[in-house]
Order: sequence, then structure tokens, then C-alpha cells
Amino acid sequence: MMRSLFAGVAGLKTHQTKMDVIGNNIANVNTVAYKSQSTTFNDLMYQTTQRASGPNAETGTAGTNAKQIGLGVKVGAIKTQITTEGAAQTTGDPFDIKITGDSFFVVNGGGSNCFTRDGSFYVDAAGNLAMASNGYNVMGWKPDPQDPTRIKTDTVSALRVMSPEAMQYEPEYTTKATIAGILDKKDSNVTSDAGRTISLQIYDNLGYSYTLKFAMTETNKGALDGKYTLKLTDMLDSEGKQMTVADKFEMADVNIEFDTSTGKVKTITGGAGTAVSTDAKKAFNINAKSLQGEFANIEVDITDALWWDNGGTCTIGAEKGDPDGRGAGRKVGNLSGISIQDDGMIYASYDNGQRRLLGQIAVAKFANASGLEKIGDNLYQQTLNSGEFDGIGVSIDSDGEGYMSTGVLEMSNVDLSSEFTEMITTQRGFQANSRIITVSDTLLEELTNLKR
Repeated sequence: MMRSLFAGVAGLKTHQTKMDVIGNNIANVNTVAYKSQSTTFNDLMYQTTQRASGPNAETGTAGTNAKQIGLGVKVGAIKTQITTEGAAQTTGDPFDIKITGDSFFVVNGGGSNCFTRDGSFYVDAAGNLAMASNGYNVMGWKPDPQDPTRIKTDTVSALRVMSPEAMQYEPEYTTKATIAGILDKKDSNVTSDAGRTISLQIYDNLGYSYTLKFAMTETNKGALDGKYTLKLTDMLDSEGKQMTVADKFEMADVNIEFDTSTGKVKTITGGAGTAVSTDAKKAFNINAKSLQGEFANIEVDITDALWWDNGGTCTIGAEKGDPDGRGAGRKVGNLSGISIQDDGMIYASYDNGQRRLLGQIAVAKFANASGLEKIGDNLYQQTLNSGEFDGIGVSIDSDGEGYMSTGVLEMSNVDLSSEFTEMITTQRGFQANSRIITVSDTLLEELTNLKR
């Protein structure tokens, strides 16, 4: 049989394979994070009818090249354009995540870990972050039990972001509050028997709030000598109902003296027996008894911001006792939202102003990402030529080159103009190879007609 006939058949098969790849690319033009493929051909093999010979100096003849007849074509490689990012599509869904860089999400469907660039996630009925397309769990790291504000980098596990303990943020009783403002020494309220009313909000350990009412009066009426008395006069519960102060608190009157030349706090005496002080912050303690929950001693600071001056008003409020917010107390916080940062950190926000670290999305990086094997459902699995996943992964910002964007998805990187161009050349190639078969068939027909 004629060699050209089989060469044509090989050409048809390879061009059909290329057309299959092109068709798959076009079919997935709108598939999230799909990576297009391309086909390359190699010549198949050769029949050598005469080997090459070298020049002969004795006879003076020149060398001759080998005579080889090609026997067709084969598919050399089907390459995945895995490192080329697709365009970004804004969705507004906080659980839609796009990776910028060459990393992959790690997901697991109950067996071995798989990898994907598809960041279309949702939270399932168990509270796990999962792929919307197939329900595979998104893998990552959990907070360190010893320090919940930090991540413990360990073997990846499913990220549970809506657990019962994440639905609320525990309350904290008040141990420290601050009184600050400007006091007018000529304020008629201060010079009256009733005094200037100062309100301070505190919390018990169950998260219930209470309002303490203080009265600041001039100790020596009309003296304008900078000496004042601070007295606890009233207390309201979270519904604004009056409570009996004597049954709830123990507090002696606090005497405050301002420096008449600078207007700053000079000394504080009384209260819970605090010593005379000239520190920048002046403190007295309120000894709290049982309410609906237990208080610790509440330390109230009177800062240098409380001036004895000719003008202004006194603005009072419970403030943070330190940069971390500890001490001021807080109510029970209900979950108000979940956010994912560009480094994959997942935080829960609460309506009491707090937030909690829930975990971090881990990513995988491979020495040869093109060596990953597609297994469908926008998933890849590692191969011997891709490099191995160590089971732990890395943080996406570990090399400073990648980050995550929320509310955005990576689209397919298929270029339709290139695909249609490749389709034309493939079609012409297929037609040309079919002509080889028809012409070879004609030659064989002529050969069989010799017998007639």
C-alpha cells in the first residue's frame, strides 16, 4: 500500500485532535478560570531508503545525503496556558475570590487535595467555605489556640467560617473607663447644689450595659479655688430604669483639685482610698457588687484633658482603656459580616465593634504549574512533572507577588480571535490531508486497472 495514504490518515487524525482542542477552548470561553490549550505537531517517523555517505578523497566523489521518506505526523504536545491570567469579572459577592499571581486554591472533596483557580465560593449548611460548582471544601489554616489573633501554619484543613462560636463575640465587663472634657469654672450647674451631671457607661460580664450618673460640684461654693467634689448619684440599667445605687456600688466622694494657673488636675483624694497623685492620669476605683453579672473594680481615669477653665463644656464618655480596647467593657456582639483580606485572612465582624480571626485561605505553588493534570470541574491534580504539594501550602503573600481580590472572579483566558484563526488553518490542513487520501486512492485505482 502507498505510504502517502497512511501519511494522510495520520494527518487527518492529528488535525482532528487539534480541532477537538480548539472546540473545547471555545466551549469554555465563559468558564471561570479556564486555561486554554494549544496543540503542537511532530513529524512521526521516517523510512530511510539510502543512508548518507561522506566524500571520498581517493575517488574524488562528493558525499550524499540520506534519502528518507516521512510516514506522517503525530501530536507532539497539548500545552495548557496555565500561567496566563484571565480577565477579571466583578460580581460583588464577598465569597468570590480572584487570585493574582501563579498560586492555586487548595480544595478537597473528601479524598486527596486538588487545586483550582476557580474562586467562586459559598458557605454551606455546615458553615464551611466551599466551591460553588462541586461542593469541594476550601482548605486553609485555623487560628492558633494559644493566640487566636495569629494563624497556626499547619497541615491544611477545611475552613469553617460560620461555626456556632463565630456567631457571637463574648461580652467583657468594664474594668477601666475615662472621664475627659472641659469644665467651665463659672458653670452655674457646678456651683449649684445639684452639680454638673456626668454620665459614664459600663458593662457587666454578661454584656448588659449600665449608666453611672456623677455630680460634680464646687467644694467651696463661690471660691473658684479649683476644688471640686465628684459624687456617684444614680445608676440606670440598659433599659434606662433607675437602680438603687447603695445596693450596687460602694464609693466615697472623690475630691478633685485643679491647678488654677494651668487648669490641669493637681490632686485627687477619696474614692476608694486613692493616694494623692500628680501623674498625667488620675484614677479612682469604684467597688462594684453583684448586678446581673459580676464586675471587677472599675478604674476610672480623670485625665489632663479635664480642664478647670473659663469656657467650654464637659463631654464625658466611656473610652478604651488601652490600645487593644481592653478595660472599657462591651456588650454581646452579634455577627454582622465576614470579610476576606488580600492575604487570605478571614475575619468576622460584630455589632459591638469587635472582630475575630476565623482562618486563612492557603494556596499551593508548583515548580512547573503546566505539569498539573486537568481532571474536570475546574480542578487540577499534581503529577510527577508538576512538583509535589507538601500538604501545608503557603500564604499567598509569602513572596510579595500575589494577592486575593474579593468580589471578583477570574474568567477564561481563551482568545477567540486566535482560536478562530487556528480553526481556519486546522480546517485547511484537514482538507489537504483528505486530498492526499483521495489522490492516493486514485493512484491505486490506476494501478488495479493495469490488469484489465
